[in-house]
Amino acid sequence: MLFGIEWDTSDNLTFAISILPILLRGLVVTIQATILGFFVAMVLGLILAALKAVPSRVVSWPARIISEFLRDTPLLIQLFFLYYVLPEFGLVLPAFMTGALALGLQYSAYLSEVYRAGIEAVPRGQHEAARALDLTGRDTFARIVVPQAIPRIIPAMGNYLVSIMKDVPVLSVVTVLEMLSVARIIGDRTFNYLVPLTMVGAIYLILTLLAAYGVRRLDRALPKTGIPMK
Repeated sequence: MLFGIEWDTSDNLTFAISILPILLRGLVVTIQATILGFFVAMVLGLILAALKAVPSRVVSWPARIISEFLRDTPLLIQLFFLYYVLPEFGLVLPAFMTGALALGLQYSAYLSEVYRAGIEAVPRGQHEAARALDLTGRDTFARIVVPQAIPRIIPAMGNYLVSIMKDVPVLSVVTVLEMLSVARIIGDRTFNYLVPLTMVGAIYLILTLLAAYGVRRLDRALPKTGIPMK
């Protein structure tokens, strides 16, 4: 029994039905961590991309170093650092928030390169037209460059969304009960790993297919010339 749910392992179908509610609880945690981690990655990735695009090396080089560090070190090390080291400096975060932050930091470095590719794909004439209209650099970036870059980077960002979702099980090392860790606990207590792990694999497959479908629909819906800004 776990979370008040009893399991009957005499029949695989009955067993699968009995453990489905608890797996769905783990699924909620998985989806929440994915969404929060992806949101952090999008925001921090855009900030890193903007800083790396600044002509001054005093600004761009530290951003490049941070991006390389985040991209070239394992997610697990970053997660352990946030969970075990930060409390020594008085910053204590819940396990779930720590995990989502680690995912966001790791993937912000990747998304910053995605943003950079999208920004560089915007024709230089757009920058020149913005200067002719006497727009500031910040307004040019926020109102001209980014709206035109977003449609170009949607497919790549969708790929990283799926990657974040598949990396959520790493959070189990800091006691986050996401879907795969719940399945493992069920297997440990019932000595039946086949059913829970198969169900988790099937659920991940469904989530991945739904995410890919949503990204394709969004890619087709967005105008290729850029998102209109009021």
